[in-house]
Amino acid sequence: MTNRAPLTIDRHAVVERLWLDETSWVDVVRRFVREPATLTASLLDDVVWRPDEQFRYEVTITSPRLIATPRGESLPAAVRQIELHLAATYRRRFSGPALIQYRTGRDSVAFHRDREMRWLDDTLIAIVSLGATRPFAFRPVHSRRDDDTHDHRIDLNSGDLIVMGGRAQQDWLHAVPKCDASEPRVSMTWRWTSRGGRPDSSAPYRGARHFGDSGRVGPQRRN
Repeated sequence: MTNRAPLTIDRHAVVERLWLDETSWVDVVRRFVREPATLTASLLDDVVWRPDEQFRYEVTITSPRLIATPRGESLPAAVRQIELHLAATYRRRFSGPALIQYRTGRDSVAFHRDREMRWLDDTLIAIVSLGATRPFAFRPVHSRRDDDTHDHRIDLNSGDLIVMGGRAQQDWLHAVPKCDASEPRVSMTWRWTSRGGRPDSSAPYRGARHFGDSGRVGPQRRN
């Protein structure tokens, strides 16, 4: 008989649903991972992290965070338990996980949509947050850059799970803004799309961009 790994997640943790609008929602599950410090340390120590780099107009830009895409056999048993729970709860087969490490509060990601999924009308994105407490923000896609009137903000603690669903990728942006944290945060992300509706035809975030793309001429400002 094969010994099963101890259960490291709370399958019965309370789920709080936040409706961003009539068709976009976020599920928040506090203390979903039972011993988040152990999982955090394992991922920080054992995963091969690399810079998050994109090629932009003849220059390689390094974003303020690290990324990793480890194979399943190199991940702790807790990760597989999370995957099985997500599949059973949402009745969908997710891809992932993709890992991001925010080394301190200076590391961040600006407001964006996960456009590399292409079909954004009906999606699920599940994120387990580990390590430092960090804010996770949402903003309507048509808001001005400096308009935070309709923003939503959730402080994610170590071991919390959030799931964005419905039209959250079509109609809303999300971000991990800078903060005063001195400790690292690790996020594990799984994604699913229904492949329904009209696909997004814009260039994916990590896709290379060159002068002349979409009629661009001359150097572009770097963020």
